[in-house]
Amino acid sequence: MGITSPFKDQSLSITKRLLPWTLYALLPIALLRLYFYPLPFPASPETELPSSTPITIISHSSLSASAPSSPEKEKTYETPCDFFDGKWIRDKRGPLYNGTTCGTIKEGQNCIAHGRPDSGYLYWRWKPSQCKLPRFEPQTFLQLIKNKHVAFVGDSMARNQLESLLCMLATASTPNLVYRNGEDNKFRKWHFPSHNVSVSLYWSPFLVQGVEKSNTGPNHNKLYLDHVDERWARDMDQMDLIVLSIGHWFLHPAVYYEGSSVLGCHYCPGLNHTEIGFYDVLRKALRTTLNSIIDRRGSKGYGTDIIVTTFSPAHFEGEWDKAGACPKTKPYRKGEKQVEGMDSDMRRIEIEEVEDAKTKANNFGGVIRLEALDVTKLALLRPDGHPGPYMYPFPFANGHQERVQNDCVHWCLPGPIDTWNEIFLEFMKKWGEEPRIEE
Repeated sequence: MGITSPFKDQSLSITKRLLPWTLYALLPIALLRLYFYPLPFPASPETELPSSTPITIISHSSLSASAPSSPEKEKTYETPCDFFDGKWIRDKRGPLYNGTTCGTIKEGQNCIAHGRPDSGYLYWRWKPSQCKLPRFEPQTFLQLIKNKHVAFVGDSMARNQLESLLCMLATASTPNLVYRNGEDNKFRKWHFPSHNVSVSLYWSPFLVQGVEKSNTGPNHNKLYLDHVDERWARDMDQMDLIVLSIGHWFLHPAVYYEGSSVLGCHYCPGLNHTEIGFYDVLRKALRTTLNSIIDRRGSKGYGTDIIVTTFSPAHFEGEWDKAGACPKTKPYRKGEKQVEGMDSDMRRIEIEEVEDAKTKANNFGGVIRLEALDVTKLALLRPDGHPGPYMYPFPFANGHQERVQNDCVHWCLPGPIDTWNEIFLEFMKKWGEEPRIEE
């Protein structure tokens, strides 16, 4: 039988007496550590939405291919932030503005003022997977475009994005409307005296020359694909930054011309023209537009920046004039929706044309810079951001109606489209850090 050491017994006794006091001493230290350095907790499904299948279009300025740069800058160009791959997460801060503080919101997009009962769609924020998208800084944006003219050219989505930008900038500086013309004020210009900035809207749903269908004329559009629309292009020499946005109008019935010949048509029964769809037509229209800007501005050595906002998907889940056409109140979760079909094809064509135009722009020594604002995926994931029946004031004031017109294409203001302009600002910051090569 072994002999137990008295020193071991004494040691165990001391340990038992000291252990509680040691724990009491360590407890406040542990609490202080947690206070100053809290442990990260995984986000709950209600806090973040998982990302869907990523679409990786890395943004490169045309300047990066032609301008000499330091090794540090070359590293930046090789691994830029992909702002277009990410997910929507909750944001308790909400938007910078509202329908009361901003006076430039089109009535049909002023959803809260028109009685939309839910406000949850205002409290989501786009989070890129590999980097951070800063909150919009109106003073920074105005400083970057000081003494310049920014022109939004295109369809009603261009107008939607412009009005979002005006509302965000107005939180720092008040714009003055200095020009308006056309039905529904389709041609307008604002001026920010604080920075001598002009922001304009040019209605041009095809960018090229076109005749829109009307109640008194043919029930189809006419597009002349080899001629840019001079209603906006004649002012091109006064534009420092041009934002282009087209897509939805190409879905309408139309006859297409090149020169004096009919190229074909889209949905034109009875006209004896060849049906050619609209994808190649969209490509031709965008190519004519980008080539016109590059040729006119680049040949003169005038610095011009061009943004092409990609196709923004609609979210109709039923008939356009039935209640509940776009009923969602939250973003889509992972796997619920993918960019496919027409949305994917429209987006692909626009991005390909921007990339081709960058190659041509390089021939002018970097004075023309282009980017695709690739919003298609992040827009697709936001079925909750449209006016729906609230495109008109209080549509259910007299009780529920079976038939009610819905807008599941445009975006409430404030709303998801504000994110378009947050990414727009990041493009401008990058351009501001890159010296333009003038001829």
